[in-house]
Amino acid sequence: MTVALLNLDYCRKNCDVLYVSITIIAVFLFAMSVSILSGSTLDHHTTAGADVYAQPYVETVKHRNLTIDLGNGLETNAQLTVPAVGEGPFPGVIIFPGAGPYSVLPSTSPYSHMAEYLSERGFAVLRYDKRGVGPMFLPNFTISDSNAWGNLTFDNLKQDAETALSVLLQQPEVNATKKATLIGHSEGTNFPPRLAAENPDKVRNIVLMAPVAEKWTDIIYFQEVDKPVLYAENILDKGDLGQISVKEGSKDPIFQNLVGGNLTELLLSQTNVTENNRSGTLPEQENNTNDDLISIEGVLKPALVREYENETSPSTSLLSAKCIAAYCPGYGKSFSALPSVIGMIGNVSSNTGILILIGENDSLTPPNQALLMQQRLTEVNHPDHQIIVFPNLGHSFLPSNQWIDSHGLMEEYVFQDLFEWLSSPSRQK
Repeated sequence: MTVALLNLDYCRKNCDVLYVSITIIAVFLFAMSVSILSGSTLDHHTTAGADVYAQPYVETVKHRNLTIDLGNGLETNAQLTVPAVGEGPFPGVIIFPGAGPYSVLPSTSPYSHMAEYLSERGFAVLRYDKRGVGPMFLPNFTISDSNAWGNLTFDNLKQDAETALSVLLQQPEVNATKKATLIGHSEGTNFPPRLAAENPDKVRNIVLMAPVAEKWTDIIYFQEVDKPVLYAENILDKGDLGQISVKEGSKDPIFQNLVGGNLTELLLSQTNVTENNRSGTLPEQENNTNDDLISIEGVLKPALVREYENETSPSTSLLSAKCIAAYCPGYGKSFSALPSVIGMIGNVSSNTGILILIGENDSLTPPNQALLMQQRLTEVNHPDHQIIVFPNLGHSFLPSNQWIDSHGLMEEYVFQDLFEWLSSPSRQK
C-alpha cells in the first residue's frame, strides 16, 4: 500500500481519472483487509464502528528498574530498556546526560525518548541518575541528596560512569561480547572518550552529541561572556556606538536569559559600578547625560567576566558556602581543572567507532567544538569517525535560534541517523 500511495501522489498531478479509479480500488482493498483481519464482514461496519479500526496494543519495549551501588553507601536509580520482541542478548548502550540535577528516568526526559527509540530497534539501553539526583521533585530540580550533590566533582561522575558501564555489561539482556556503545550529550560527552581510551575491551562505539571539545573554562567563557556581548553588539546596540540601554536590555527576554536572568542585578553586583555611574569611562561617554546607557566593553563585559570568574575560579568563601540548586562551586572548580577532550581523544582505539552529532544553531556548545574534534581525529588518522550537522537544530536537537536553546524531546530524525550509524555493517563486527 505504501508504494501504491506514492504512485497516487505522482498520478494526482497528471491523471485525474486514473487517480480516482485507483483510489476507489485502494480503499476497497484496505476495507477488505481490515475485515479479514478482524474476522468481520463489511456488512458489520455500521454496528462495529470504531472496533473495525481498533488496533491491539503491542508491547515493543520492556523496562527493568535497577539500583546502582556507587560505593560508600551511596546508591542511584537506573533503568534498563530492552526490546520486547526478538531474542537477546542485545547490544548494550549507556547514555550520559548533560549538566544539571535532572532525573533521566521519567518518560518526559529526552533521554527516555532516545532509549525507547533504540530499544524498539534492537538495543538494550541503560540510563541512570547522577549521584544526589532522585525522584523527589523540587522546583525545577530533582535533588534528593543535597550532601551528595553539593560535594559532586568530575572524578565522582567519571567513577560513577565506569561503575554504570560495568553494570550494563553484567545484565543478562546485554551481549557483553559485542562491548558497549557510550552516548554522551553536552557535559556527558566528557565521559565516553575517557572511558573508551581506558577500557577498549568494553567499548565498541562512542557517540558525542553537542560535544565539549575544548577546556570547560573556554566553553563557559563563550556561554557567559562572549555570547551576551555578541548579542549586545549585534542586536541591542542600535546606533553601533558600543552602548546599550539598560531599560531595553532588561525588557529583552533573550538578553536577560544570556546574562543570567537579571541585567540590573548583574550590573549592581559589581563593586566598581553604582546606580549613578553605570555608563563606564569611555571618552565618548564623558558628556553623556543618559544614565540609562552603558558601555558594552567598559561595563557589561567586566560584569560578565566577574560572574564567569566566580563560577570557574571560586573564592575560598564561595567554596565554603552551602551549595544551592543546580550549580556548586566545588563542582565548577573540578571541571575547570580538566584537560580538554580534544587533547585526549586521539588516545581512543582505532577499533572504536566515533560519531559526532551537532546542531547548526547550538548556542551552548557551538559547532566549532564538533569541527575541532573531527579535525583532531583526522590528524591522528582515526579510521572510523563521522560527523553529522543538523540544520536549524540547537543544543537540545530541537529547532532553535542561534542565541537561546529550545527544550523538549529531541527530533526523531536525529535518532534515526544515530540508529542507522549503529546498525551499519561495520558496527556489527
